[in-house]
Amino acid sequence: MNTNNSSRTIRHAFVTGATGLLGNNLVRALLKENIEVTALVRSMDKAKQQFDQLPIHLVQGDILKPESYKDYLADCDSLFHTAAFFRDSHKGGKHWQELYDTNITGTLDLLQAAYDAGIRQIVHTSSIAVLKGEPNQLIDETMSRDPSTKIEYYRSKILSDQAVHNFLDKHPDAFITFVLPGSMYGPGDMGPTSTGQMILNYMQQKLPGIIKASYSVADARDVADIHILAMKYGRNRERYLAAGRYMTMEEVMKTLEKVSGIPAPKKRIPMPLLRLFAIWNEIYHFITGKPILVSKDLVELFNEEYQRTHFDQTKMKNELGGQFRPVEETMLDTIKWYRNHGYLS
Repeated sequence: MNTNNSSRTIRHAFVTGATGLLGNNLVRALLKENIEVTALVRSMDKAKQQFDQLPIHLVQGDILKPESYKDYLADCDSLFHTAAFFRDSHKGGKHWQELYDTNITGTLDLLQAAYDAGIRQIVHTSSIAVLKGEPNQLIDETMSRDPSTKIEYYRSKILSDQAVHNFLDKHPDAFITFVLPGSMYGPGDMGPTSTGQMILNYMQQKLPGIIKASYSVADARDVADIHILAMKYGRNRERYLAAGRYMTMEEVMKTLEKVSGIPAPKKRIPMPLLRLFAIWNEIYHFITGKPILVSKDLVELFNEEYQRTHFDQTKMKNELGGQFRPVEETMLDTIKWYRNHGYLS
């Protein structure tokens, strides 16, 4: 369990990205601890669908427009910043400006607005994207990725973290700690995220085969709990990995087969064929605007990160006391949520 003697109190939390997979599970986890929640959402319709009658304050606004939310920060004593631009960067094309505006400029504007409102304790959602090791090496919080990476989303998260450190340099009385989630799955994935879409595609038997890819699989509910533990017990400026279990795509498929009874695909898709498939996917997305399985960037990401998704949970467990539930439970609960909410017939 955590080694700190004291803990910070959370009375009223402001949560960005509240309808997202992590954000909505964080909102629910905070409510379970009787913490008041003000949730920043971009769509009020989506928020009402996501939260139904939950006793939270909904603020319709945008990270890119501080004037849309800053008046609502005054009553809060804590900020959880989970919002980020990532989804469209997995659908092909170039999105550097949106990535920069949201993940760097938007983060800095939010931190300044929170500080001006009197908030001094913040958890910033970073990513395993800011770390890098060798294949099959156990990666810990000290192993930073070079910011010159060609993967634009990764670069935006590295620069976002750097911007937070620069902010702390100028505001030494603020406390900000960093949580680095892995590949998240779980109930409440309305989007759906690319992981949720993979489960839906699996259940509808739309996956053409197995690719050479590896992940660090974590339940969004466990990642949400780790955010709260980081706020209470984390150290200023420190990183804490909320990356779960190392799994190849084949192992993920076998788990889905076990919990759903639907047979996993057996065919393996070689990398050259996957690249061709990604180009076709991007053309399809360009014409229809519909979500796709893989983009060219995502294929290169799978290739580069294969077997580089072993993450060391020691520091997080020792200092915060976070835990991860079995992957089978996560997959089963996610499938149940999709069934109950009409995503699966």
